[in-house]
Amino acid sequence: MILVSFLLAAGQVTPVQPIVKGTGLPPAVVTEKAGVMAPIDAMFAALAARDGQALLAQVRPEGGATAVEEKADGARNIRRTGWSDFAAGLKPGPERYAERLTDPAVDIDGDIAMVWSPYVFTIDGRVAYCGTDHFDMVRDAGRWKILNITWSKRTTGCPAQ
Repeated sequence: MILVSFLLAAGQVTPVQPIVKGTGLPPAVVTEKAGVMAPIDAMFAALAARDGQALLAQVRPEGGATAVEEKADGARNIRRTGWSDFAAGLKPGPERYAERLTDPAVDIDGDIAMVWSPYVFTIDGRVAYCGTDHFDMVRDAGRWKILNITWSKRTTGCPAQ
């Protein structure tokens, strides 16, 4: 404590906002993180509902989705899809889709943000594949939107559900 007081007096340490108990983040950061995550959560709900229009409401139209798939034999495949084609591919079906992020890292700078997180994708409650999601986010008219998502996709080494 003496060292901190000395450094503060010497101008070597910048005081910061108090941290909200249990979050590890200052209050403004917690609110901003929730704002950034809201369209991602809504996009996952749209995927689960297979609702292309609900998905399009969460994205910037000029962006898109890129998947880098690692096949069981080690081959890799890269696919890029615009949002309108991606949304059109959400067809009704009996399977239940769910995507879950684990411990997303959110970085925010003004009206841009990046979310990076491991994920698990399940079909009917069974792990289908996993990887890492990377979202490019922009704040548009005060509301966060997904510009792009890039994800890795593999069927081996996935955590159990």
